[in-house]
Amino acid sequence: MKLEEVSLKSKAVLEEVKKAIVGKDEVLKLILTTVLANGHVLLEDLPGLAKTLMARSFAAALGAGFRRVQFTPDLLPGDILGVSVFNQKTLEFEFRKGPIFTNVLLADEINRAPPKTQSALLEAMQERQVTVEGRTYPLEKPFIVVATQNPIEQEGTYPLPEAQLDRFLVRLRVGYPGKMDEIEILRRRMARKKEDVDIRPVLTAEEVVEMQRAVEDVYVSDAILEYITDIVIATRENRKEIEVGASPRGSLALLRLSRAYAAIQGRDYVIPDDVKAVAVPALSHRLILRRELWYTKVGQESVMEKILERVPVPKFE
Repeated sequence: MKLEEVSLKSKAVLEEVKKAIVGKDEVLKLILTTVLANGHVLLEDLPGLAKTLMARSFAAALGAGFRRVQFTPDLLPGDILGVSVFNQKTLEFEFRKGPIFTNVLLADEINRAPPKTQSALLEAMQERQVTVEGRTYPLEKPFIVVATQNPIEQEGTYPLPEAQLDRFLVRLRVGYPGKMDEIEILRRRMARKKEDVDIRPVLTAEEVVEMQRAVEDVYVSDAILEYITDIVIATRENRKEIEVGASPRGSLALLRLSRAYAAIQGRDYVIPDDVKAVAVPALSHRLILRRELWYTKVGQESVMEKILERVPVPKFE
């Protein structure tokens, strides 16, 4: 697939998803960017801000399989991966696949499940495969995890460890809609006379995989590679605010997202603005701030934004 087609199909997907989601164009673009970069999304925000609806709408528009798992304290790894069941007719154990065998998996309120269950996703997210009782089962392509969590409610939750946070390509916050956008949400609900929004499939799962492959053809100059590296190194050198900076996985995340973002914009090369557009959601969740900042209003995103302001932008012609 040519990059021109990637841009056209991406715009068609976004227009379809916007039928359900009002006023969150940049968040939607970043989710699609993550899909094209073959990564996973962590949506962290308050309840009722359409996080689940976003995941479901994208799955429908992409023509991909969709499963939703509600994470609870009693959820077991087998409830996600699947279990072996003894077949009395054949006298053998048969593996019954769990909900993880799909294209888009919504892990709703992921921080409500205990660490053992959370870790069941690690191999699937990184290796795109599941190992159960010594046997390995490949997952479908594409495979995207969209996880949600509530940052306010802490009772009965298990915070995601840094190793698992690092597996998410981006962490996004949705935020409240503006007044006019909220009025538009109400108008659309009245007009359709039902709760559900009808989203038609724009692509097929095979086309999504082709688009992911096409992104690999986006050109990245040495100046851009140096810019990406400078940003990541700056997170490690900021000892005043950051305890642990981003790892080389952060650099690779910036590279993958920048190329996908450029492809959506209709370009076959990356410019500094592409890197800046994805840097905060790609790196902020990979930073561990110093303890003295835990009780202040300084967050990972604001620290990352200040780093972007300080790192020199390469001249681009």
